[in-house]
Amino acid sequence: MASKGNTRRSRLRAAGGRGFAERPKKSFPALKDRLSRNVAVKGGKLPVEDVAQSLGMSKAQLAETAGLSIDTLYRTNRAGSAKTQARLKEMLEIVDRVSDWAGGKDQAMAWYRAEPIPEFGDRTAESLVKDGKATAVRDYLDHVALGGFA
Repeated sequence: MASKGNTRRSRLRAAGGRGFAERPKKSFPALKDRLSRNVAVKGGKLPVEDVAQSLGMSKAQLAETAGLSIDTLYRTNRAGSAKTQARLKEMLEIVDRVSDWAGGKDQAMAWYRAEPIPEFGDRTAESLVKDGKATAVRDYLDHVALGGFA
């Protein structure tokens, strides 16, 4: 087991290399596209405005995509409800998982909304999440990530 002073970062610095904190930001382009990092959770809840903005949508478009009533996202008490928050978190998590494979958040949203998934009878991730089957989509993505067939 390595001692605290003998970490990879300290060894790199001692050898004249750059540590993790000293790498230029442009070497991690995927981090700036991560939706979950762009949306700050306030009081344990996702702010609807921030989610819509990070996805480049209006609240009405976000409601349609998440399978919620438009009124739900425009009323503060409904937007903060457990069901609404769970649906938004599920959608963000799935889009986050796909964004690296798809090439960015815009492409991930296109996949989420339009790409048929053969394992689910050619239904899209969007339609599955709307029907409350986000767990099945996450399990499918885990299966594919571990090298399973799509």
